Amino acid sequence: MPVEHNMQSSSIVDVLEKILDKGVVIAGDITVGIADVELLTIKIRLIVASVDKAKEIGMDWWENDPYLSSKAVNHDTKALEQENKQLQQRLESLEKKLEANSSKEINY
Repeated sequence: MPVEHNMQSSSIVDVLEKILDKGVVIAGDITVGIADVELLTIKIRLIVASVDKAKEIGMDWWENDPYLSSKAVNHDTKALEQENKQLQQRLESLEKKLEANSSKEINY
């Protein structure tokens, strides 16, 4: 019996190794409806792969999630500050144009 158990655990390890190396995608949709009226759709996507394989295929969302990575907080904060500065500059520019147009209308 021990030989059979050893072969079984060995094959499970092989399967797990192949899954992590190649990756597996599991996808499904759940739709809830009443009388042929769709009320809710839940899309489920699950990818099982090693971290290296996930990065190789372009999946690195955990590196940019501030709840999972301290690096993401600094990166996101800087990006948001930059975007905020640009938006403030655009707003000031639009306000000046609006003000200039308003003063032109008053002069007529």
